[in-house]
Amino acid sequence: MAGWRRGLLCFPAKDPNSLSLHPALSAFHKRTNPMPEDTHAELKKLLLEKSVRTGEFTLASGKKSDLYVDCRVTSFDSRGARLIGEAGWALASKHLSESGLSAAAIGGMTLGADPISLAIGMESARQRPDDFLQVFTVRKEAKQYGAGRRIEGNFSAGDAVIVVDDVITTGGSTLKAIEAIESEGGNVLFAFVLVDREEGGRQALEERGVTVVPLFTRTDLLGS
Repeated sequence: MAGWRRGLLCFPAKDPNSLSLHPALSAFHKRTNPMPEDTHAELKKLLLEKSVRTGEFTLASGKKSDLYVDCRVTSFDSRGARLIGEAGWALASKHLSESGLSAAAIGGMTLGADPISLAIGMESARQRPDDFLQVFTVRKEAKQYGAGRRIEGNFSAGDAVIVVDDVITTGGSTLKAIEAIESEGGNVLFAFVLVDREEGGRQALEERGVTVVPLFTRTDLLGS
């Protein structure tokens, strides 16, 4: 009779005294659509489908805008996370190499930075298993119990790190993350941003001495 043996599907064999074992296929093995070669273009398409809206909006800063970008819908999408990891690591490692820099870890302000940081860190480990980025997250406020830490995860004083944000408008949240990292002894190499809205945030960060490396800008996504 057909049955299970240690996670394998068992089908009746010609010899009734034996079993023919066939491994059960997982969802990953069954997937028929491979990742596209042009990861950047595929990620842009996904952002436009899931995260970018035009109209009249009031932003968290109180400013009015004709553009709303919720990157979390894409970064928490399983396919989106993989695309972000591949495209993000390609850009971050290129900037590190061209600038002669070496980073120990990557992270930013929770919640928007978390899936992006993890995706890029995982892709760095896949491509460079002996020299990859660790991942951390920055709390909006320090814990009021335990060690009272503001930074959680794989971070130590003295680490050279890449700070991450999903979207920059004024740059305020990214600056808060940088201040938290520096207050705990970290050295911020540059800011990796998924989408730069081109509304002054990049200039604010660069006036602070932090280079901004965006994967996409408003112009990239909308052409204007």
